[in-house]
Amino acid sequence: MASLICGSLAFDTIMNFEGRFAEQILPEQLHILNVSFLVPSLRRDFGGCAGNIAYSLKLLGGDPLPMATLGVDGDDYRKRLDALGIGCEFVRTIADAYTAQAMIITDTDNNQINGFHPGAMEQAWRNRISAREDIRLGIIAPDGRDAMVQHAEQFSEAGIPFIFDPGQQLPRFDGAELRDFVGKASWIAVNDYEGKMLSDRTGWDTAEISRKVRGLIVTIGAQGSEVWIDGVKTHVPAVAAAAVVDPTGCGDAYRGALLYGLERGWPLERCAMLGNRLGSIKIAQRGPQNYSIDRDATLRL
Repeated sequence: MASLICGSLAFDTIMNFEGRFAEQILPEQLHILNVSFLVPSLRRDFGGCAGNIAYSLKLLGGDPLPMATLGVDGDDYRKRLDALGIGCEFVRTIADAYTAQAMIITDTDNNQINGFHPGAMEQAWRNRISAREDIRLGIIAPDGRDAMVQHAEQFSEAGIPFIFDPGQQLPRFDGAELRDFVGKASWIAVNDYEGKMLSDRTGWDTAEISRKVRGLIVTIGAQGSEVWIDGVKTHVPAVAAAAVVDPTGCGDAYRGALLYGLERGWPLERCAMLGNRLGSIKIAQRGPQNYSIDRDATLRL
């Protein structure tokens, strides 16, 4: 069974600031903010939510099918997906755009400041979902705004259950649009900040949102995650990381684990346990797609 992963493919330029943002930004001067951070280390990684989730799911032994767009500079990314055994049949190249680019600065507390150029991602609406026998599950991760709206409608029409994972795109939708996403989704995955914003914009508290879907997952960083089903919350403890090196892509690693468990009909709490474990493995490595796992040991829950 394959999972269709709707989201971005991007190049991540990742920089490390050897200090704390909080010590460099004066709260009383935010109205005239003008700061510069010295970043001694810089690297460029393959990233984007669809790519990161597909990487995670493939490591676990799943069958990811990313649905995304690349720009004229995306040949290396396509070759990488091919080399990983990840199917590219739903990856479209946009001839007059660059591949999406994320610029990420991380401080010593693992806080991040991001800049994002969407590029070809804004043309992701050109990809269309239709029913197919081998596609039984999907996810809508951060993507072009129009694509997220249309893909939710198409998943619903095709009868394919999906996870709604709005991520950093959540602020682009108003309350009515978010209520419509909730109505079409089977599961919702957010971090704690996004969960509060989702509640604020929909007018529904966390318990009420969870009653409208099969399950709601809220990740809470070092505290693990919460699984909400029919208004009832279960806390799933975190897994201690061997080291805290780079949080970039931890949420996507978690979502790949969710898809793996859901593909196999696991209870949502067990899916979250695997998500916590995979996130703890990823955070010990730099970059969103540079970690590896002992698959048997990782799946031993």
